[in-house]
Amino acid sequence: MSALTDEEGAFLVRLARRSIEEYLRNGVKIEPPNDTPERLKGKRGVFVTLNTVKGGARELRGCIGFPYPTHPLVEATIESAIEAAVGDPRFPPVKLEEMDEIAVEVSVLTVPELIKVRDPRELPKAIRIGVDGLIVERGYYRGLLLPQVPVEWGWDEEEFLSYACMKAGLPPDSWLVPGTRVYRFQAEVFEEEEPRGRVIRRRLG
Repeated sequence: MSALTDEEGAFLVRLARRSIEEYLRNGVKIEPPNDTPERLKGKRGVFVTLNTVKGGARELRGCIGFPYPTHPLVEATIESAIEAAVGDPRFPPVKLEEMDEIAVEVSVLTVPELIKVRDPRELPKAIRIGVDGLIVERGYYRGLLLPQVPVEWGWDEEEFLSYACMKAGLPPDSWLVPGTRVYRFQAEVFEEEEPRGRVIRRRLG
C-alpha cells in the first residue's frame, strides 16, 4: 500500500482522540465514521501512543496496537486508542481530564519482515535507526519497539536490539542466541504537535 496522505494521517489521529474521549466519557466504543477514506478500510498494523506534554517535554502515558494487518486500519485505530488509554498494564487508566495534556500519536505499520542473517552478530548491520522498528520473538515471548523509540533515547543498533529483547521479557543479549527471531518493519507516524493541536507527519531520522 502506498504512503498515506497528510489528510489521512490527520483523520486517524483525530479519530483516535475521539475514540478515547467518547469511551472515557460514556463507556462507548465508537463505530468507524461514515466519512472514513476508503484506503483506511484496508487491513494494516497500527499503534496508538499517548504522551503527556509538560513544559515542552513528552512523557509516555500509554501505547498499544496491532503489529500485523489483521483488522481494517480504521477499526484497529479505534481499538488501539482505547486500549492505549485504559489497557496498557504499565500505567493506570487515563482520566478524561488528562486528555487536555495528552498528545495523540498514530503509527501505521508495514508488514513485519523476518531479518535473515547467517550469524546473529550481523543483525545490527541490517537495522536502520530512525527507519526500522523491531519485533523480537523467542518461544512464547514477543516484544515490539516502534522506529521512533531508539531515536528518542539515542540508542545505537545493538542497544535497540537489547531493549527489544527486554521488552519481550528476555535477557538483553537474547538476540545473539540462535533461534531468536528478529523482524523489522517501518512506520508512518502522525502526531499532534500539542494536545488537540495541529497534526503533523513525524520525521524519525
